[in-house]
Amino acid sequence: MRRAILMVAVGASVSLATSALGQTVPVIIDLGTLGGTESYTSAPPQALTATGRVLTETGQVVGTSTLADGSLHAFSWTQAGGMVDLGTLGGGRSEASAASDGGQVVGASALADGSSHAFSWTQAGGMVDLGTLGGTNSHASAVNESGQVVGESWMPPDDLYAHSHAFLWTQEDGMTDLGALRNPESLNVKDSAGATAINDAGQVIGISGWYTEYHVFFWDSGNMIDLIPQYGGYSGASSVNESGQVVGWTWWGHWTSRPFSWTRESGFIDLGTLPGGWLSEASAVNDSGQVVGWSMTGPGYPDTGPRHAFSWTQDGGMIDLGTLAGMESSEARAVNDRGQVVGTGTSSDGSVRAFSWTQAGGMIDLGALGGGRSEAFAINESGQIAGESQLADGSWHAVLWKTDPVAEIELLVQTIDRMALPFGTQTSLERKLAAANAALAAGDIPAACEVLASFRDSVSAQSEKRITRDQSQDLVAFAADVHDMLQCP
Repeated sequence: MRRAILMVAVGASVSLATSALGQTVPVIIDLGTLGGTESYTSAPPQALTATGRVLTETGQVVGTSTLADGSLHAFSWTQAGGMVDLGTLGGGRSEASAASDGGQVVGASALADGSSHAFSWTQAGGMVDLGTLGGTNSHASAVNESGQVVGESWMPPDDLYAHSHAFLWTQEDGMTDLGALRNPESLNVKDSAGATAINDAGQVIGISGWYTEYHVFFWDSGNMIDLIPQYGGYSGASSVNESGQVVGWTWWGHWTSRPFSWTRESGFIDLGTLPGGWLSEASAVNDSGQVVGWSMTGPGYPDTGPRHAFSWTQDGGMIDLGTLAGMESSEARAVNDRGQVVGTGTSSDGSVRAFSWTQAGGMIDLGALGGGRSEAFAINESGQIAGESQLADGSWHAVLWKTDPVAEIELLVQTIDRMALPFGTQTSLERKLAAANAALAAGDIPAACEVLASFRDSVSAQSEKRITRDQSQDLVAFAADVHDMLQCP
């Protein structure tokens, strides 16, 4: 069941790079469940794998949902198709961790024997078992637009223990062992590694290590390198952009961590902390090199001290994105190429609210479902945001926020193109949408609202004539979301 709810944030505005709009409000869509009570875009309880890119440029959302019997299955959600159960590899559980713009979904699924294997799912081929590197378990963390899948697999057991290696899987070659970084101190300890992300150039990042140390690795064309060999302890790899810039974090010592950026040209750069803090982490990087994350801003343990979301650029350094009104802390989770940042704000009274931040509009509250709590984890170039929100009964559902009416109209045009409607019908509808965007570009919201109303009337009039009933419902619902964002009468 698709449900759109208007979230009115008093005094809030979203900066739209392609229009002259002022006041708009986010719209939140409850993605529902697969028959159970909960659905997640983050890792579910006792997860088989970590989550990666859970929101695509087409608006597809992937994650995990409970069924009526309480078991967990991977799902894919689209505006047109709703939430679809991806099934399992024979066991009772599956989880989706990432998806490509082409609709390929990857994750992990239980087998009938209780082990778990990485999977790849497509609309045409269903769920495919990617196998292992000889051990019993594997999981997939990410997939690029070429269909290359990366993750972690257990190796064959030996006389010490079953260690794991990062893998790369392709349709042509199957699963390839990317290896692990070597422990320089011992030849008796087996090294482990897991891949966490891959870009469209096929460059892979992840972590590798042994008992007391885990380092970030960068793999390209058969070569794995340690990005921060000078630092001991633990490190994490968060994101890699299309130019090969890697961001993450590394521990420097007791209760001291730093976010970093790495490129072949500049090497390792310590991004520092906000004033007053000594702990910080980088969560994501966009293709412009803008890094986002969080930094402590005062005394306290990591789980109790205040922390603020930050944005870092090569030219501007680290800036404090602040917090939502009435909240003490914030964390940035993702950023798109337009510089729109999303994350979550928290307060000591247990309040949790998703936010969006832009240079022009600052930080706004994205709102929540009936339970009043929400978190944001991912954003695409259309300003759509994936996350989770609590219902009045205390359960949590996966949600999608829409924040940019101009981008939504452009997506609506693409939807019409894919429907292959009669030429005259398609042309008439797309002209109306072009007129709506022209009105928005001129800052004339009342005119845009009138055109949208005319569009919806035209679609309804052609329903079950030149447009199928399902197509009509999808188009009207899409237009209704834009209507709500613009606060049309």
